[in-house]
Amino acid sequence: MARIRCITEMGMGVDVHGRDATKAAKRAVSDAIRHSSLGFFRMVGKTPQDMFVDVTIAVPNPEAVDTSAVAKELPYGTVTVTAVKGGLEIPAEAGSDAIIIANAAVLVHLDDGN
Repeated sequence: MARIRCITEMGMGVDVHGRDATKAAKRAVSDAIRHSSLGFFRMVGKTPQDMFVDVTIAVPNPEAVDTSAVAKELPYGTVTVTAVKGGLEIPAEAGSDAIIIANAAVLVHLDDGN
């Protein structure tokens, strides 16, 4: 089985208060996929469930991302989420709060049948 990349989407999500990397990550995935409507499946003899969706989330603290919760943002396919170091943390002017910015890359592959 060879997988062919069909779609690449990028998104950004922000948690303004609370340093919640998972919230920012979920928003980044939502941002990435909400700009698309995938209608080509019937043309290639597939369904949305045939998709393999690989998500990479970049945040300052990747260990804080609940990848299972992020995966639930994707309505179809076999989903894999990986959190890596990246994104951005903007400290508050006073106190211990910060803005967390997450970046998401959502890659959709289909099996070519071979």
